[in-house]
Amino acid sequence: MTMDDKNFMKKTIALAAKAKGRTSPNPMVGALIVKNGRVISADYHRQAGMPHAEALALKKAGKKAVGAVLYINLEPCCHTDKRTPPCTKAIINTGIKKVVIAMRDPNPKVNAGGIKELINAGIETEVGIMEEEAKRLNEAYIKFITKKEPFVILKAGQSIDGKIATSTGESKWITSEDARRHVHRLRSEMDAVLVGIGTVLKDNPLLTSRIKGGRDPQRIIVDSKLQIPLTAKLLKHKDGKTIIATTNNADKEKIRQLKNYGVQILKVKNKNRMVDLKALMKELGRLHIMSVLIEGGSSINASALSSGIVDKILFFVAPKIIGGVDSITSIGGRSPVSLKGSVKVKGLKARKIGENILLEGYLAHS
Repeated sequence: MTMDDKNFMKKTIALAAKAKGRTSPNPMVGALIVKNGRVISADYHRQAGMPHAEALALKKAGKKAVGAVLYINLEPCCHTDKRTPPCTKAIINTGIKKVVIAMRDPNPKVNAGGIKELINAGIETEVGIMEEEAKRLNEAYIKFITKKEPFVILKAGQSIDGKIATSTGESKWITSEDARRHVHRLRSEMDAVLVGIGTVLKDNPLLTSRIKGGRDPQRIIVDSKLQIPLTAKLLKHKDGKTIIATTNNADKEKIRQLKNYGVQILKVKNKNRMVDLKALMKELGRLHIMSVLIEGGSSINASALSSGIVDKILFFVAPKIIGGVDSITSIGGRSPVSLKGSVKVKGLKARKIGENILLEGYLAHS
């Protein structure tokens, strides 16, 4: 790997990231065509069903692509079981001399097949440059395509001492406007945002992405007993993006009323009369939901962690101390009997978001 290779791949990954939140259930892919050390063409995949990054960049380059080097952050597709033609054929037919790939595609329909096809066609192929960065970019796609379940992020906004509300339930606003803006951007990049019924009853949220050019995610409410009031703001969207997860014991008349609001009802198997979150993730995977942001309260956060569905945590810590044994912590439920039962976080990073500290890490099981 040369410094030029690393720099060009860095630009390729940045190109791919332009489509955050737009390509699901496809991966984010960027393509850079370089000749004599100069970029002659660049593009990225914009959304599912639209041309792939390689095809767009090759079309822009035209005949200049002959003898050039193609940089892509993900192995090119080689199968026909999709809406767009395989990219390997286009690469071979346009006379590209060399292809530099950050990572293999874990999709069983590809998984080194595209690389093999390029090599068999006599194209020099190099794999693994900035592989970790490429995997982080498409971490949701990797989990979805291999396990058929969404990548789950647990987000919490808390005080230094881990509180999300006072004993009276007051929680607006613990974190700063900068942190809230960051969360709205994150919502725009996720397929769905999930809350428990407690959050709906307490805050009556809209769960929209209130940023310029943002897109609203699907909204998932975990409501085992169908307690959601018909006056809830979430029912007023009428955009078909609201899903209520409940159990087989849910009231049939309430289900009928909710369906009249355009709400999708998911009956999920129950665990101790509550929605089984692991089962729910499998249902969401079947709906091609690739990523879920949990923005719930103390109870749903605890349930999500204990059920093992969380892949990543984002904790926004505000420079405040609330105190009190009767205030509400970010993670509720019962304490483990020993520290061996605590949830392990790996790869923990910290950065400032305005006056808040964002703690970001991955659960040890993921």
